[in-house]
Amino acid sequence: MEATDIWTLTSAALVLIMTPGLALFYGGLVRVRSVVNMMLFSLSAMGVVGVLWILFGYSMSVLGDGDGWFAGNPLRDFGLATTDPGEFIGVGFGAVFAMITTALISGAIADRVGLGSWVLFSGVWASLVYFPVAAWVWGGGWIASLGTWLGTPDVIDLAGGTAIHINAGAAALALALVVGKRRDFARGAHRPHSIPLVTIGAALLWFGWIGFNAGLATDAGTAGLILVNTLGSPAAAIIGWLATDALRGRKPGVIGAASGAVAGLVAITPAAANLAPGFALLLGLLAGAACAFAIDWKFRLGYDDSLDVVGLHLVAGVLGTVYLGFFAFGDGLFTGGDGGLLLVQVLSVVAVAGYSFIASLVIAFGVKTLTGLRVPAEIEERGIDSAAHGEEAYALENTAGDR
Repeated sequence: MEATDIWTLTSAALVLIMTPGLALFYGGLVRVRSVVNMMLFSLSAMGVVGVLWILFGYSMSVLGDGDGWFAGNPLRDFGLATTDPGEFIGVGFGAVFAMITTALISGAIADRVGLGSWVLFSGVWASLVYFPVAAWVWGGGWIASLGTWLGTPDVIDLAGGTAIHINAGAAALALALVVGKRRDFARGAHRPHSIPLVTIGAALLWFGWIGFNAGLATDAGTAGLILVNTLGSPAAAIIGWLATDALRGRKPGVIGAASGAVAGLVAITPAAANLAPGFALLLGLLAGAACAFAIDWKFRLGYDDSLDVVGLHLVAGVLGTVYLGFFAFGDGLFTGGDGGLLLVQVLSVVAVAGYSFIASLVIAFGVKTLTGLRVPAEIEERGIDSAAHGEEAYALENTAGDR
């Protein structure tokens, strides 16, 4: 086995742990009566998307001869029946990216959507949005070819600023709009129930993000640059978030620090192999500050993005992708380029965000027609966990049968 194969296999394991880490992160952010439901959304996404990826998702994410521009033929290699085993490590690496991308969306709908509705949405969304967009960006599709067509540098998206974070963030906004607000939606009404869970989840996300970004490196020098940038950007983003809160007269807290780290990780995702470390620090600082402001948009604009998927992933994803147009090695507007890279970066952002938002609206309305999407008001008021799942996050009292 080649060293690169070993590293890709290791990186896939690192990325795999990110989705359970996301479950902990999201689970800590919700109220205690919704923890099971929230964590189950992430775990069910692993199940649904993992199965679909093997059946036809991988085939859709790679464009072959005669496939056109939208996506690969889903029946070309159904169930990976004819795939060369030598490709399976790459197939598995792609699968874990698909899992966490879909799971990210669920943070927008905490406390009010049933598992069946989420499973249906996640399966259709992965099939009609994530798999095709992955083909556009990484599978030989039109975004990958945009620079050639326009005579500019190629679009840079190392690990998914467009395909993952902008894609999931736009979908989260669409889904939140269709689902509607929580019954008691208001600033300060939904306080995180477990800061320790949030901290553990953020730690696992940062740990896995090393594989998320550096898993795509092909040599030690590139891997080292990606590692340094994947450490530096979120570190600076923590400072940016906390400083922004302090300047606004808000008390610094763990939730802000953890959210800042995630903002910096999202922002560096497309850019980690193409920025000098100093520019990665600046990106992180900007992402922390921008996202600290962006999470308040939901109160000003009146949409209920429960756990700030839009404010973190969409905003930081756009920032990191466009930032490359200014500061990427050689081709950035301020690093020797002529604006061509900035043009294609912006076009890729607009295309993915627009397609994901519109397609997600259609899917969400379709699911709402079939299932109602939201749980009944009395279940939302009482809490989804015990009513819908028969489990509670914390069993603090023993019954006679437990002794």
